Amino acid sequence: MRSDAVKKGVERAPHRSLFKAMGYTDEEMARPLIGVVNSKSEIIPGHIHLDTIAEAVKAGIRMAGGTPVEFGSIGVCDGIAMGHTGMKYSLATRELIADSCEAMGLAHGFDGMVFIPNCDKIVPGMLMAAARINMPSIVISGGPMLSLARGGKQLDLNSVFEAVGAFKAGTITEEELYEIENLACPGCGSCSGMFTANSMNCLTEVLGLGLPGNGTIPAVYAERIRLAKQAGMKIVELVEKDIKPSDILNEKAFENALTVDMALGCSTNSVLHLAAIAHEAGVKFNLDIVNEISARVPNLCRLAPAGSHHVQDLYAVGGVQAVMKELSLKNLLHLDLLTVTGHTVGENLEKARGADGTVIRRIDNPYSRTGGIAVLKGNLAPDGAVVKRSAVAEEMLVHRGPARVFDSEEEAIEAIYGGRIKRGDVVIIRYEGPKGGPGMREMLNPTSAIAGMGLDKDVALITDGRFSGATRGASIGHVSPEAMEGGPIAVVREGDIISIDINNGRLDVEISDEELAERLKNWKMPQPRITGGYLGRYAGLVTSASTGAILKNTTG
Repeated sequence: MRSDAVKKGVERAPHRSLFKAMGYTDEEMARPLIGVVNSKSEIIPGHIHLDTIAEAVKAGIRMAGGTPVEFGSIGVCDGIAMGHTGMKYSLATRELIADSCEAMGLAHGFDGMVFIPNCDKIVPGMLMAAARINMPSIVISGGPMLSLARGGKQLDLNSVFEAVGAFKAGTITEEELYEIENLACPGCGSCSGMFTANSMNCLTEVLGLGLPGNGTIPAVYAERIRLAKQAGMKIVELVEKDIKPSDILNEKAFENALTVDMALGCSTNSVLHLAAIAHEAGVKFNLDIVNEISARVPNLCRLAPAGSHHVQDLYAVGGVQAVMKELSLKNLLHLDLLTVTGHTVGENLEKARGADGTVIRRIDNPYSRTGGIAVLKGNLAPDGAVVKRSAVAEEMLVHRGPARVFDSEEEAIEAIYGGRIKRGDVVIIRYEGPKGGPGMREMLNPTSAIAGMGLDKDVALITDGRFSGATRGASIGHVSPEAMEGGPIAVVREGDIISIDINNGRLDVEISDEELAERLKNWKMPQPRITGGYLGRYAGLVTSASTGAILKNTTG
């Protein structure tokens, strides 16, 4: 066992003494040592209950003959960090989480690892760590939050952000805003739409590192606790069989993940994170494959923000496995891949339900014949940009309008709330990329303000930063190269005509090649906004969004 390095032989008597100082017995030390990474905190609704999940995991490990060893992980709540300096830290913590899990896992000689995340950056950070350290691993999330109804409409966190815009526009009262604030997030769990956290928890299931149900069983259901116990038991089996992430995370597994991503209409951030996880797994990944898969995979689900359904509705009709079962009818998935169940994808799907026809459309009656995410390229984004196509109004799939240029999110929000953005405008928010932000902030505030003010079918937003998975409308993010690296977005001028053609994957500024080249020649990099601390170091090491915003020195 790997843990023999810290517990076996005369030379390890001091190590065993330290274990005994914590109450571990000889019998416990003789069993496989399983690291349990618990990201519980009192600042994230999706993590407030993770001690319950961790206790269930540890019970499962003990039932199967292993010894659990729990330790903690940090996490940022994207919702609370949204719209201020705090959001600069969100994406950057993904690397801290991956690094700390690597350090703890390898420093203490664990035989296997159970990762317990739930929200945005914590899930991909732990998946990156699992791929990197490559010991038997399993992920068990905390599950999605429930959605409650108000006036016949299901609410979620996005409802509150959009309600702020509606209040600013004078269409609801402050009392109505307060009511929505009190109802939208009714309890623990990851926010209830197909936002980034739930997207990544669903895709963990598809990649094969989470058990069926990982993405959709609600946080407050007893079934979630039972699944956590099963994950604890399963990790001991994975250790015994020495099934590692490298046996699971191959190129076909990532193709499956992108396929289900397109069918579900996941957050655009999923592309950023899948690229980073693939990098850690040593799997080739580029943005071109996104459009290749999107071209052949139909969009079967329209969960919030793209539609009215929420993750609890997807759970009720069979969850991710039901989506995969429907996709398998057209041979769109690789079914022979190993998963942490110990069985293949195909074997897991044998007992799965098919589409219900409503929450999950049938394969011959999709919302669209192409997937929910699209990559755009053109002279404004030579290396690509990403949009959640399924959440874009039909009339905005092709749009042409004047650029309204802002060099920060705050400037854009001020203009939106100040009524200075008009129908037909294209809002450009730059210097918010991985380097420029630094940290590639999510921008749910401006997109929700646009939607709340009733402009989401008339105004497009383009940024080298990111958009929340809760964002809807013609919101195009991840523009690469970013402004801070001298990408074309840095030299767009107020009033330039921007051409968007999502159907044909194009994003252009309507100026000549000669004019663009001249502007780029005269561009000068502005002073970095932050030069000290972790963000200063991060800005110096982070790469383009088109490569997953990984750090230059993550792996050799």
